[in-house]
Amino acid sequence: MFTSTSNSIFDQSILDYHQNNDVHQAISNPYEKSSIEHLLYLKNWIDTVQWHLEDIIRDPKIDPLEALHIKRWIDRSNQERTDVVEYIDSYFLDKYKHVAPVADAVINTESPAWAIDRLSILALKIYHMQEEATRADATAAHREACQRKLDILLEQRTDLSTAIERLLTDIEAGKKYMKVYKQMKMYNDPSLNPVLYKGEK
Repeated sequence: MFTSTSNSIFDQSILDYHQNNDVHQAISNPYEKSSIEHLLYLKNWIDTVQWHLEDIIRDPKIDPLEALHIKRWIDRSNQERTDVVEYIDSYFLDKYKHVAPVADAVINTESPAWAIDRLSILALKIYHMQEEATRADATAAHREACQRKLDILLEQRTDLSTAIERLLTDIEAGKKYMKVYKQMKMYNDPSLNPVLYKGEK
């Protein structure tokens, strides 16, 4: 199933990142560049780096200039994340391009790739909650609380994976159809962000 492959690749990406646990390390994507597996690994790597940037920027002792640098980095990362999600949706659009929707076909609330985006974030939550649930220097109460949260996250991953598989089955059968809206982000566009275009005058 597609979600089984996705979850496996997400877990692999997270483990690969934590070999060095450094936001500056270069990605070493093991999959063929033209493959969907390559996109899934890239998607989660971006998410994993951004996860740790979000941790770093919350350090109360961080230098303000460093915080600004990281905020700009996070902005770029968000744009890259969005681009990769759209590439993944392009894969599905191409895969199902010959499917004719049935007369009463309906559109889903989100595209397959945006649901898979949530699956990638869940993999990160699970990894880091597992760390907290087994942290040797934490209290027993902390570990127990985190284990309860981990159990919920694992259940959530099962439910989300099942829902995504159902969505893909329905698209393949013509019961649902895809309609992808490009994420028209405005804050990075100098022609759409008032702070930027007013500053150019």
